[in-house]
Amino acid sequence: MQNIDWGSLGFKYMDTRCHVRYVWRDGKWDQGEMVEEPFFKMHIAAACLHYGQAAFEGLKAFRCKDGSLRVFRPRENARRMALTARRLCMAEVSEDLFLDAIKRVIRANEEYVPPYGTGGSLYVRPLLIGSGEQIGVAPAREYTFIVLVVPVGAYYKGGLQPVKALIYDDFDRAAPLGVGNVKAAGNYASSLYAHEKAKKEGYPVELYLDAREHKYVEEFATSNFIGITRDNRYVTPASRSILPSVTNETLKTLAADMGLKVEVRQVPFEELAELAEVAACGTAVVVTPVNEIRRGETVIRIGESGSGCGPVLQKLYETVQGIQYGEIPDRYGWCYEV
Repeated sequence: MQNIDWGSLGFKYMDTRCHVRYVWRDGKWDQGEMVEEPFFKMHIAAACLHYGQAAFEGLKAFRCKDGSLRVFRPRENARRMALTARRLCMAEVSEDLFLDAIKRVIRANEEYVPPYGTGGSLYVRPLLIGSGEQIGVAPAREYTFIVLVVPVGAYYKGGLQPVKALIYDDFDRAAPLGVGNVKAAGNYASSLYAHEKAKKEGYPVELYLDAREHKYVEEFATSNFIGITRDNRYVTPASRSILPSVTNETLKTLAADMGLKVEVRQVPFEELAELAEVAACGTAVVVTPVNEIRRGETVIRIGESGSGCGPVLQKLYETVQGIQYGEIPDRYGWCYEV
């Protein structure tokens, strides 16, 4: 193991000791193996390469205050991967196999879990691909399930930092009856062009409207949208095209317990100007506050000052982090001990 400067970790790939790999053939998964080499030999006609049979998940493991290792809500990720597999006609990974894979790979790479107090965590990336050869348009007959891990640092050092978001009217994230509601790898490939374009214009994130009418907020490129109203309502869009976010489900539960009314409904574009707080929510950061949204010549500044992180988002963020690191009792049963 190399010496790691835990305080300088970002959110980028780093080789660890090994990953775990399972193969599905003849209707069943094998027992899996730990593989040290971070490379994969694949058939040139693999279905994932030609027809996009690829799905992934993202979750985190934490070194907690009491020294234990816990993964945050892995069962929800297992269920979501199963939904994606069904939608893409891939072999499903059972919840038991998913949890076993995560436990095996974390234990094998325990020295890469950042120490408690550094703000870091172990990012866990399950990947499911059609690895069998398939030259005609049809599902593969062989699948590979991999779980790799990477130590990552606190996304924001020194507190939550708000960002600006950009709305494009000439790009859509997903078709109304497409695969936007599952975690297909191709969804992210199709978003890269707009994402790189937005970054060049000084906007770290893009916010997408509904593809049918461009009237309603859907989600950010890689994260769900949440808004806090001035009268303490937690608002998040309802749409068949939105990926169900484990983080959003977590925040909705916590918001309700804090006394906020939780509303899952259509959010008209015009309502953005009325919101007190806005954020993108996801595994990497929990919440990313958004203090400005631009659509063409229209610029919407969020909150009283248009800067900083609002009090509701701050409290939600601190509560999630507190549960993840074992500083706050997990009365919801979300954490899975490795």
